[in-house]
Amino acid sequence: MKVHDKVSVLDDAISGVVTAVKGNEVTIITTDGFELDFFKHELIVMDGSLSKRKLAQMDVSEVLSEKESKKPGKTKRIKPKERSLPPMVVDLHINQLVPKTRGMDNYEMLTIQLDTAKRQLDFAISKRIQKVVFIHGVGEGVLRAELEFLFNRYENLKFYDADYQKYGRGATEVYIYQNVK
Repeated sequence: MKVHDKVSVLDDAISGVVTAVKGNEVTIITTDGFELDFFKHELIVMDGSLSKRKLAQMDVSEVLSEKESKKPGKTKRIKPKERSLPPMVVDLHINQLVPKTRGMDNYEMLTIQLDTAKRQLDFAISKRIQKVVFIHGVGEGVLRAELEFLFNRYENLKFYDADYQKYGRGATEVYIYQNVK
């Protein structure tokens, strides 16, 4: 790289002309008239394209064989029954649902949590999601009892305690049967 070389910055849309070279640092004037400093490894000299002589010296068959050898292999198809989709997780903690709870009584908070649970369950059914985990927390068990009442109104699902190691005691997993007639 030398003074008056046209250069372009590798990781940016900046190009210009070299005005000074000091060791590894190169100063350029951009096409917009700004003077900027870069390291040599950040720039590439723009000397036009390949000359006809260099193009004639390239072995085209070598380039083609290199491209053919890099073809990707076939991917193994996974059958639907072998797939284990992760469950949809819905956190019903009130602080996750509303920005602030100041001025709300317990009934309002419970109503928001139940409306969210019903909306998310209906969404999962419409999108054919098989498993939904509702995180309700331990507490006094009021929300859990109301969720069980809600789930019992649906015929195409079963519910049970979610994985203890993953979610602890305060979560219920719902399995939705998809092919119900």
